[in-house]
This record gives sequence, C-alpha cells and structure tokens, in this order.
Amino acid sequence: MTNKINDCLYYIGVNDHDIDLFEGQYDVPNGMAYNSYIFLDEKIAIFDTVDKRFFDEWISNVKELVKDRKPDYLIVQHMEPDHSANIMKFLEIFPDTIVVGNMMTFQIMLQFFGKNVKNQLIVKENDTLSVGKNTLKFVFAPMVHWPEVMMTYNLENKIFFSADAFGKFGALDVEEEWDCEARRYYIGIVGKYGAQVQNLLQKVSSLEIQTICPLHGPVLKENLAHHIKLYDIWSSYKTETDGVAIFYTSVYGHTKEAAELLKVSLEENNIPKIAITDLAREDMAEAVEDAFRYGKIVLMTTTYNKSIFPFMNEFLEHLIERNWQNKFVCLVENGSWSPNAINVMKNKLSSCQNIIYLQPNITIKSALSNENIEDIKRLAKVLSLAKDNHLVK
Repeated sequence: MTNKINDCLYYIGVNDHDIDLFEGQYDVPNGMAYNSYIFLDEKIAIFDTVDKRFFDEWISNVKELVKDRKPDYLIVQHMEPDHSANIMKFLEIFPDTIVVGNMMTFQIMLQFFGKNVKNQLIVKENDTLSVGKNTLKFVFAPMVHWPEVMMTYNLENKIFFSADAFGKFGALDVEEEWDCEARRYYIGIVGKYGAQVQNLLQKVSSLEIQTICPLHGPVLKENLAHHIKLYDIWSSYKTETDGVAIFYTSVYGHTKEAAELLKVSLEENNIPKIAITDLAREDMAEAVEDAFRYGKIVLMTTTYNKSIFPFMNEFLEHLIERNWQNKFVCLVENGSWSPNAINVMKNKLSSCQNIIYLQPNITIKSALSNENIEDIKRLAKVLSLAKDNHLVK
C-alpha cells in the first residue's frame, strides 16, 4: 500500500499477516508491518526495503510512485533482513541507484549477500545529503539494536526516520493501543541496550521533531512527547506503573495458592495495580514486559532438581540478559524435603543492579501452613509500604 505522509513523503511498506512468530520467538497475533518510505523531491530517496517475502508488493509500491523516474538513493538504516533483504533485487531493477550507508552497513551487507553494491555512498555521523528542497541528516545509533544502525532527520519537515526505535508489533491495518505492543517490542528486542537508547535520546533532544517514521508500526504525529517519555522510562529502567507483579510456577497447585493469597492480601493493602503470571501457561514475552514495567516484583517457585522450576529459570534468564535492574524483589520457595529455590534465584540475579530484597523470605514445605499464611500477609504489608525511588510519577 502507499500512503501520503506529506507533499514529498510517502509510505510504501507492507503488512504481514502470514507470520506467527516475529524473529522466531515473539507471538504476533495481529501480524507485523515492514515500513519503507519514499521521498519525492528533485531526487528520489527510498528508506529501507522490506521482508523478502513481500518484494513484489513493495516494488509495485515503488514503481507506482516513481512512475517514469528512477530512484537516486536507497538509504539503508538497518541491515536486519526484515528491512534489507531486497536490496540486491531492487538494484537489479534500478542498477544506477546509489546505496547510502555507513562503513558497518556495507560490511554487514557483504556478509549477507556475498558481494558489494556498485554505487556506494558511505556517510559519517551528522553528514547531510541534499535531495533538492529537502536535506537529510544522518544520526548514528549503534546497538539500537544492531551496530550499524543509523537514523535520518529531515531538516525542513522535521521528520525523524527512527529505524527500529519507536516501533511496535502489529500490522498497520489492525487498530490497537500503541503502548502495550510497543513496550513488548522494546523490552524484548531492544531492552538490553538501555544505555545506547539513552545516548540516542540525548543526541536527538536538540532536534525539533514533528513526525517519527519507524520501521515497524505506525507513523507517529500525535502526542510525540508521550512516546519519547516512554522510551526514556524504558531505557533508563525506571518504573512505569505503580503496583506489584507476581510471577509463579506451581506443580501441584500449592505455590499457585500462595500467589493468589498474596494477590488478595495486596488488594486489601490498596495496591493500585497487581499483575499475576503463571509462567508455565502465559506468554513469556508478556511476563518479561511486566517485570520491567513494575517496580515491585514477587518471584514464587518450586525447588526442582536441586534448582528451580524450568519456566522460572527461563524467565530469570530473559531478565538477566536484558539488564533488568532497579527493583524491589520478594522471594517465595516451595520444597518438600530440601527447599533451595530462594538461594538459586538470588544467585542467578546477583549480576542485576540495584535489586533490593524485601523480607520476609517465605519457605513453603509442600503445602501452605498457618505460618506461611501470616507471612504472606506480612509480605503484602511490606510491599505496600516500600517506596519506589524509580517510580515515574
């Protein structure tokens, strides 16, 4: 499809409703959008290609808008295949097009395609490119979330082409709230690189931005301060939502019973929002998203093969690899003869920064005892009183 963004800029991306797992792991019930854009000025500049399965649809969009002209530039902001797979096929049709990228762009391009493109324009940070009445300025964003990533700012129209930043899951022909799927996308894919995103936000803070054109998700024109604020929260590992998130695994239902009792006790202590997740049955990416969203976290699991239940182990690995930090954490274990889950969880999380463990730790031996019930009520009270210094008001 093609959509007009302004007098010289058009959307030429595609929707994908055939995909089930994005990047082989993220459930995308509403599909995905692979965004591409075309600048029609004295010269024609195209921003990125799309997933290889959609070449025919995408090149049809290109031809519809260029008509009898030929593209002058193909600007490659990100070499991940869902954006770059069609570079060589595009050049078979338009061989005189100049491919714009940085040194790392062309190194990775050679790795993917086994050959160099003929017409290269290698740009550096803050270089500019005139396409007529419009000037494009290149902003480098290494490790947001690949090393070659660069973004582009159109000075005259104040448009920011943000590569994968400010993207979200979901095709563009499905209406849904931006925040939830943008958060899940960010935490899952970019979450590890908070420092790099903070560097990017600092770089672009001096730019007047009126439109954000990401490589996934909708073009953003309204309430940009909201979207930028969320990116600041996520990338600085602050607490977005005041409340408690409970994550549990349960073999025979006793740890689940403890989790549900804690939820009731938290409600009695007027906790504003409570999320509770059975890690064996609910989407892992949604669970990871909530672990970053909330500042007070309860981990409840069974001792299993002298370690912890596999789904809790997987969950903690996801948190650790994404630089999870700045949390209050409460630990609850269950074990019939040699409970050890608390020690295992604390050891696994030892590399995470600024984790404050709240007491009491609770050990359930097989089934809830009267003492456990009272400890859970005490824990709910402690959580209600804990003041989160990373909470965004």
